[in-house]
Amino acid sequence: MAARFTRAELDFFRGAHVPDLLPGPDGPPLRLLFVGINPGLWTAATQTHFAHPGNRFYPALERAGIIGRPVDPAAGMSAEDRDHLLQRGIGITNLVRRASARADEFTPEELREGATRLARTVRRARPAVVAVAGITAYRGAFGARGAAVGRQPTDLEGAQLWVVPNPSGLNAHETVDSLARAYAEPARAAGLR
Repeated sequence: MAARFTRAELDFFRGAHVPDLLPGPDGPPLRLLFVGINPGLWTAATQTHFAHPGNRFYPALERAGIIGRPVDPAAGMSAEDRDHLLQRGIGITNLVRRASARADEFTPEELREGATRLARTVRRARPAVVAVAGITAYRGAFGARGAAVGRQPTDLEGAQLWVVPNPSGLNAHETVDSLARAYAEPARAAGLR
């Protein structure tokens, strides 16, 4: 059941960080690392990636067959949900660490710094595939003005690099079905389907 927050309660979480969802050193191998733009305020409030009730990330993962059961993170992801993702070899991080209400609240420098931080995370966690959710953020972070959604021509620290559509409800031209099709491609490349 989704938590309910007032605007004032959510504003309290501006600038908060949400820890990456990554396996520990003795955990299963990381196969697919999803990269969000930055945590929204709802995500920061629940400490759960892609948590806003209007976000289609988890329904798209389930529809694509990437996860085997529904995940409802709106009130905060359960330990069982986190374990399910990690056991499947799925991790989650963000380009920009600090939470905001909108993506236009951070600077281009923060995006570029996020690309550098992401490279360090990939070197350390060694996923087979990295999927950045959001073409505009990817272009800004990596200086790739002509980039398109899909597999990128260069790898990131030895991992295949993909760009997939942003699952935010604000990305109105995408549906759960279209997101599922887009997310299935890097999942196949990671051996998850």
